[in-house]
Amino acid sequence: MNNPLQKVVVDTCGWIEWLTDGVLCDQYASYFEEITHVIVPTSVQFELYKWVCRVKNKEMALEAVALTKQGNVQSLSTSIALLAADASAEYKLSFADAIIYASAQACQATLVTSDDHFEGLPDVIYFSKKNR
Repeated sequence: MNNPLQKVVVDTCGWIEWLTDGVLCDQYASYFEEITHVIVPTSVQFELYKWVCRVKNKEMALEAVALTKQGNVQSLSTSIALLAADASAEYKLSFADAIIYASAQACQATLVTSDDHFEGLPDVIYFSKKNR
């Protein structure tokens, strides 16, 4: 990570890239060097668990979620839900994307992602899969 004191939320796609040694794994790897500094919204845990169950199995999904618990898990609160509603309206984000983005905002963290829905939004580091 460029700045070890920088707070980050790694989006679900980043977790998947890192865990599967995907094409963007190297871009995400530095954010996982100090996993205790990564903020993990519970909605990322939901999406990651669901994805791993679908492509692998429930045991591997539980192992993935156990890794996320080494980070700083951020539960959904009323204030985050309201921030998410505002972000959803302003940036046309889906429910899950808005919750993840609002969780980063609430923690004054940078969102690190390769999800096209976040490209160009404030306080986002975006890694494009295009031209890979």
